[in-house]
Amino acid sequence: MPRQAIRRPLFETWAPRAQIFHGLNQRLPHLAGKHRLITTFHDLFVITSEYSTAEFRARFIAQAKDAAERSELIIAVSAFTAQQVCSLLGVDRRRIRVVHHGVFHPSTEHIKTLTKRQPFILSVGAIQKRKNTGRLIQAFEGLPSGWRLVLAGAATGFGSEEILAQIARSPRHQDIQVLGYVSPERLEALYGRASIFAFPSLDEGFGIPAIEAMAWGVPVVTSDRSALPEVTADAALHVNPTSVEELTFTLRTLIDQPSLREKMAQKGFAHAAQFTWDRAVDQTWTVYHELLDG
Repeated sequence: MPRQAIRRPLFETWAPRAQIFHGLNQRLPHLAGKHRLITTFHDLFVITSEYSTAEFRARFIAQAKDAAERSELIIAVSAFTAQQVCSLLGVDRRRIRVVHHGVFHPSTEHIKTLTKRQPFILSVGAIQKRKNTGRLIQAFEGLPSGWRLVLAGAATGFGSEEILAQIARSPRHQDIQVLGYVSPERLEALYGRASIFAFPSLDEGFGIPAIEAMAWGVPVVTSDRSALPEVTADAALHVNPTSVEELTFTLRTLIDQPSLREKMAQKGFAHAAQFTWDRAVDQTWTVYHELLDG
């Protein structure tokens, strides 16, 4: 925070008058007053896998259980996450509503004004074990020369030190760019120039970057597990994220077949059109009214 800044939770001033308090990230504060409570659950990978410290996992589990118990309704960002909330936290499915995320969509005219597609594979997300960056690097090493791998996202995720060391040792390290966190404007430019988008994540509650890439007309290769098949449907090529060979083969196939890249780009662009923030807002507003009117 900036120097001399003061933290003051907003609910201290306005929440006592509110009918609903909506916790946006699988946790709820303890409030004075009578509020109807809703919580959004994005994912529960902290519970199911070794992607965090033991201390963080214990705190996360306690917060998630508390929010699940006290919420009258729960919003899950995918059916996959809804199923996890049921099985891992013991929540009755009748208390859960699925509201998919949206993405911001560029205009077709905007996409056409960008520079031509360039021979690089883009991956967006923090460099970490869960995003499967290590196997993506291994797969890239088996691809033709002349192509680059561009990694956009903070290089501070769980297990990032090991992955950065792997990049430094890679025989293709000169073709791998680690950009760190990028601004929204720079990210748009990357989506506009990339020829392929790779998102072989091991666990996602939704997977916004995959839909963002589709909205920018980039063919997507992603995982065949967690929420990603649900969210991307048949508009992406799905791979077993633990198989470097399968990931290499699929990326090479897209590199060798420009017509397939164009076909998948068109399917993805059409598919992404259903994921809008206006739709997410409308569905969330419906959940509020369901709680109050009910």
